[in-house]
Amino acid sequence: MTVTREDDDMTAAATAPDQGAAGTTPEGALSQLIREANDAGITYQEMADRGLTPEGHRLPRQWYQKLVKTPPVNPPSVPHMHAIATAIRKPLRTIQEAAAHQWLMYETTELAALGDTVRIIVSHLATMPESEKRKWQAMIEAAERARRESGE
Repeated sequence: MTVTREDDDMTAAATAPDQGAAGTTPEGALSQLIREANDAGITYQEMADRGLTPEGHRLPRQWYQKLVKTPPVNPPSVPHMHAIATAIRKPLRTIQEAAAHQWLMYETTELAALGDTVRIIVSHLATMPESEKRKWQAMIEAAERARRESGE
């Protein structure tokens, strides 16, 4: 069987989303959030209607569809992330983290789940000089060793 140029074009189109999304993760964290919102009943038109940038601009319905089906190589701008957050009713931070994961392969660590005491300690450590951080690290590691050795 001879393959025609038209068949080649069809094959290229079928593989285009993967090639066109170079630099994104296979799942596409932000794309997945938008897909999940759509699966939960928010239409792309509803996203377009309620998703506003801080300047009051709307992203078109097709923009959301494209982000799910064939994500662009570059991440959305900060104003676009604001619009997405409003459109799918998610916190801006969630949108930013998903974009960072999708385009930069960056995993965030959330300190909020660790409680106030740990966040306070971490914020103090963040401002200390390296020599002080090493002292605190040594004290914490010594305490952990002592706990393990005592069988607690």
